[in-house]
Amino acid sequence: MSDTEIIRPELREQVNAKLDAYIGQFYKEVPYATHFLSDAEVDMPYYKRHTIETILRIRRKRTIDAHAIRYFTLHDPVAAKEWAEYTDDEMLHDRLFLADLARVGIEPEEVYSTDPFLATKLLNGYFLYCLEFEGTPLAAIASSYFLEYTTRKTQPDWLDNLEKTLGKDEVKGARTHVNYDIEEDHTGDVWNTLMTLVKTDADVERLLGHFAHLYKLFTMYFVEAYEATRAKEAELAAATA
Repeated sequence: MSDTEIIRPELREQVNAKLDAYIGQFYKEVPYATHFLSDAEVDMPYYKRHTIETILRIRRKRTIDAHAIRYFTLHDPVAAKEWAEYTDDEMLHDRLFLADLARVGIEPEEVYSTDPFLATKLLNGYFLYCLEFEGTPLAAIASSYFLEYTTRKTQPDWLDNLEKTLGKDEVKGARTHVNYDIEEDHTGDVWNTLMTLVKTDADVERLLGHFAHLYKLFTMYFVEAYEATRAKEAELAAATA
């Protein structure tokens, strides 16, 4: 999609610095945060549950993106076209992760019968709340930028490490997803759509507030993934002992 001039590059630098700080904070504060990055062996229950939740999050974000497109059709048809193109690119990427799970013995029926974590439910509820009471999809578009940027900065290293244990084919779907987003410069495209909603200093403050809330919700998700797998295993082992 891209090769377009970036709107408000100075604000983008400020936002990117904030997101870089969140990445550093995440690695320091969240339990098991560096597991995919540096551990020599993969905790398979944790890996499987993380990938399942990634799929569930993608599936639920489709509905939010449809709400965003509807908003843009009423207020900014050009942005509506651009967001529809981005959504089209992302719409079926859950299938890439499904293929990775199939290689480690997880079938779609298990994925789709899994109840999402509370953090995932709250995340989508947050988007709907902001659409209803702020009146724009700013939070939802900010989330796409948050994910595109942080994924680009973290996932290649995570996948390099996971390949050492799981094998290249076992993470092919996740690698395809990351490479596609980088090649298409989705961060640039999402940023420009985001900037159609940021007109005033108050909008900038609201945007930065959304990033802070998104960081809290995503760290909550990783804590839940840890508690549902690794922490539960440790508790069972201690009880058995």
